Amino acid sequence: MAQIPATKRRRISPTLASQGGDTSPSTLEADPNDDNLAGASRWDLEQDYEQRPRKLRKQEREITRLPIKTPEGRIEQLVVPLMTEVQGAESNSGFSEEEDDEVVEEEQNEQETTPEVSSRQQIIDAKVELARIAGLLNEDPEENMPLFRSLSQLASSRNFTVKKLALATQLTVYKDVIPGYRIRPLLGNDMTTKVSKEVRRLRSFEQSLVAGYQNYIRELARLAKEGRGDSIGKDAASLSSVAISCACGLLVAVPHFNFRGDVLKILVDKLSGKRVDDDFVKCRETLETVFRNDEDGAPSLDAVALLTKMMKARHYHIDESVLNTFLHLRLLSEFSSKGSRDRVDLPNDDNIRSKKKPKEKKQFRTKAQRKLEKERKAVEKEFKEADATVSHEERDRRQAETLKLVFVTYFRILKARTPRLMGAVLEGLAKYAHLINQDFFGDLLEALKDLIGHAASTDPTEEEDLDDYADETDEATQRNAVRESLLCITTAFALLHGQDNSTTGLNLDLSFFTTHLYRTLYPLSLNPDLELSAKSLHLQDPSHPSQPPKINKINIATTIILLLRSLSYILLPPRDTRAVPPVRVAAFTKQLMTTSLQLPEKSCVAMLALLTKVAKSHGRKMAGLWNTEERRGDGVFDPLRAEVEGSNPYASTVWEGEILRRHFCPDVREEVKALEGLIGRIN
Repeated sequence: MAQIPATKRRRISPTLASQGGDTSPSTLEADPNDDNLAGASRWDLEQDYEQRPRKLRKQEREITRLPIKTPEGRIEQLVVPLMTEVQGAESNSGFSEEEDDEVVEEEQNEQETTPEVSSRQQIIDAKVELARIAGLLNEDPEENMPLFRSLSQLASSRNFTVKKLALATQLTVYKDVIPGYRIRPLLGNDMTTKVSKEVRRLRSFEQSLVAGYQNYIRELARLAKEGRGDSIGKDAASLSSVAISCACGLLVAVPHFNFRGDVLKILVDKLSGKRVDDDFVKCRETLETVFRNDEDGAPSLDAVALLTKMMKARHYHIDESVLNTFLHLRLLSEFSSKGSRDRVDLPNDDNIRSKKKPKEKKQFRTKAQRKLEKERKAVEKEFKEADATVSHEERDRRQAETLKLVFVTYFRILKARTPRLMGAVLEGLAKYAHLINQDFFGDLLEALKDLIGHAASTDPTEEEDLDDYADETDEATQRNAVRESLLCITTAFALLHGQDNSTTGLNLDLSFFTTHLYRTLYPLSLNPDLELSAKSLHLQDPSHPSQPPKINKINIATTIILLLRSLSYILLPPRDTRAVPPVRVAAFTKQLMTTSLQLPEKSCVAMLALLTKVAKSHGRKMAGLWNTEERRGDGVFDPLRAEVEGSNPYASTVWEGEILRRHFCPDVREEVKALEGLIGRIN
C-alpha cells in the first residue's frame, strides 16, 4: 500500500530577513496593512494580560468532615468554614510574628470576658436538657448509656444552680434505673467466656451504670467534705447540703446496691461534727430509717461498724443523739440469742455440735447419674446465691456481729464514764438487757453500783468538766444524777427480767438498788420536771431570771415513767411475785401514798393505779396499813431509815387516803376509791 504524502502547510510568520529584529512571536507588532498577520494581534493582548498585576481576594472554602454521633444518639454532619487569605510577599513583609500573636491573644481575651449566655438563660436551658435526658434514661437506659456521662458533665458546671439541678436529677435517675440486686465486677474468666448478644449487652449496661454511679458518689463525697469548714461561702454550703440530701436519698432508696459503704461514710462524717444543724438531723433520721427497714442485716452491720469506729476515733466526743440511733435496730425485736462484748451465744450451736447426723444408706449411681447430680447441685448453689431473700442463718449471724459492736461501744463508754453519754448508755443497756449474756452480769452490776454511788455523791449543781467538745455546749447539758440513778435501777432489774427459765438458778443481789430507790422517793416527788419531756415548754426560773431555761434531755421515757417501771420490777416481779417480803411491800406502800400528795395529777393517777395492781397481788400484806385495830408493829415508823426492813411500816397507818379523796382532780378521787374498796374487801 502506497503512503499518502503529508499535507504542506503555509508559513504565515515573517521571515528573519524581513523583520531584522527579535523573531519571538510575543514581540511581534501587528501591521494593519498586512492581511496575513491579521490574527497575530492577539498575541500582544495575551502578553499584556500576563503582565498586569493580579487582584488578590479572600478565598472561602468549606471542609466537610465525616458525620459524627452526638451523645444523645443523633447522627449529624459537621461543617466547619475555613477562611484562608492568600497574601503576596509584599503584604506579608510588613507584619512580624509577635504582632500576630498579640492579635490572637486579644481576640481570646475578648471571647473570655464577653459572656455568651446569661445565668438565667443557662438555668432554663439546663432544666430543659436535664428533663430531656432524664426522660430518655427512664424510657430505655440501655439504649441511652452515653447520657449518664452527659449528666455528670452538667454536674460539673460553674453555675451552682445548674450543678444542684444536675445532682438532684442524677439522684432521681439512679433511683429509677438501679436494679434490685448488687452488680458484681467482671473477672477474667467472665471476659473470655462466650455469651449471647443479650447477655453481653446487659453486662455492658451494668458496668456502665456502676462506673457512672461510682463517679456520682465520689462527687457527692467531695462536695459534702468541702462544706464542713467554717469559712466557706454560702453557695458552697448550699451545694454541700444538696449533696448530703442526695446521699441520704440514695441510702434509703437503694441500700442494697454497690458502694453502700461510701454513701454511709458521707453520713457518718457529718454525724462526727460538733454542729447540730438540719443536715445533721437529716443524716441521723436517715440512719434510723435504714435500721428500722433493714431486713437482711447487712446495711445495719456496715452502718454500726462505721459509727463505732468514728466514736472511738473521736474519743466519744459526739452528740448524744448519735448514740441513740442504736435503739432503732431491728435486732431488738428479732434477735433471740444473748451476747456480750466478747461473744454471742447462738442457741443452735451446742445442739448442732452434740448431735451427729445419721448415716444415710449409700445408693448406687452410675457415672452419668453422678455427673448429673453434681451439675444439679451446682445449679442449685447458683440459684441460692442469686436469690434475693436472705436466709435466717445469715441474718442471725449479721445481727450477732451488730450486737457485739453495740455492746463494745456501750461498755467502753460505761468504763470511761463520759458524762454526756451516760444517760444514753444506761437507756440502751436497759433496752438491750434481755440480750446480755449472764456471764457479764457481775461486772455490769458493779459498774451500775459505782455509777449510783457517784451520782449520789455528786452535787446536782456542779458543772461537768470542760473539754474541747463541751466548750460549745450550754449549761443545760449537765448530768441529771436522779435520772441516771433511775436508769441504773431499771437496767439492773431488766437484766434479771430478761433471762429465760434456764437462768432461774442465777442469784443476783439487787438489794442495793431497792434501798437506793426507797431513799430517793421523797426527793423525786418534789421534782418539778417529773413529767416534762424534751418537747415540753420550759420557762425561766423566776428566782433566777438571768439563767437560761433548763432543757430536759429525754430519750425513751420521762422521769415518772422510769420511776413506775422501777417500782413495778421491785413490787411486781415477773417471776416469784409471792416471794416479795411483806415488810418491803408495806414500806413502799406507805412511802408511795405519802409521795402521791406531792405529785402532779397525771403522775398521781399513775401511782395510785400501780398501788391498785400491787393490792391485787399483795392485798393481805398491805391491808394492815388501813386498819388501826389490827396493827402488828410496835414502835414508831421511820420513813427516812436507810434500810427498808428497818423502817417499821406496820407501826403507821395510811392517813393520806383521806386527803386524796378530796383531791381537785376527779380521776385521782376515783383511783383512791377503787384502791380503798379493794382493801376493804380483803379486810
